[in-house]
Amino acid sequence: MADGTKARRLPRAVRERQMLDAAVRCFARHGYQTASMDEIAELAGVSKPLVYLYLNSKEELFTACIRREAGALLAAVAAGVEDRSLPPDERLWAGLLAFFTYAAEHPDAWVVLSRQARTQGEPFATEAARMRDEIADFVAGLIGEAVREASPGGAEITGRDVAALAQALVGSAESLASWANETPGASAREAAATLMNFAWAGLGNLMKSERWSPRRALPHSKVTG
Repeated sequence: MADGTKARRLPRAVRERQMLDAAVRCFARHGYQTASMDEIAELAGVSKPLVYLYLNSKEELFTACIRREAGALLAAVAAGVEDRSLPPDERLWAGLLAFFTYAAEHPDAWVVLSRQARTQGEPFATEAARMRDEIADFVAGLIGEAVREASPGGAEITGRDVAALAQALVGSAESLASWANETPGASAREAAATLMNFAWAGLGNLMKSERWSPRRALPHSKVTG
């Protein structure tokens, strides 16, 4: 009996990881409002009072899940772009591939980050926005490097252009990651290649100062009819 009791005594960090793993599964499947602390405790193999003892409340548990998964995703993207010996396009490709791979390999975590965190109001939406902004900063840095490398004399791309492009790319990546996870046969590599081809071709035109603009305004009848 004593040996069995001792075997169940796990370090606090291990217990917390088990609880967070279980919570991510429950929140992804049922949503924040419907997820049950009883089910989370059962999945983690602990008592409900122990969950409250470690993580205080359902709100704090959900926040802890968002922060852990956001940190893991950011770490994966950062690792993907850290090799500064690579040209900017290869670093952007590596970062996108890391992003989509993380979303594909951690589908429950991705649901929590991309859907649940953003639809439950504060403080959860702020945590998700912080993650998004950090990824956008990575992307903006790579786009800026690409512009400087391709056009040392300075293409007509402003800092505002770069920031807007980064936001557009990250927004596209988020939508595409959810689509890929829900589409049978779609892979992380395929999704990353799709977005890379879409984004890099357009960025190449911008770096050559070739901006698209409408040739003429469509007549009202063609727009509505």
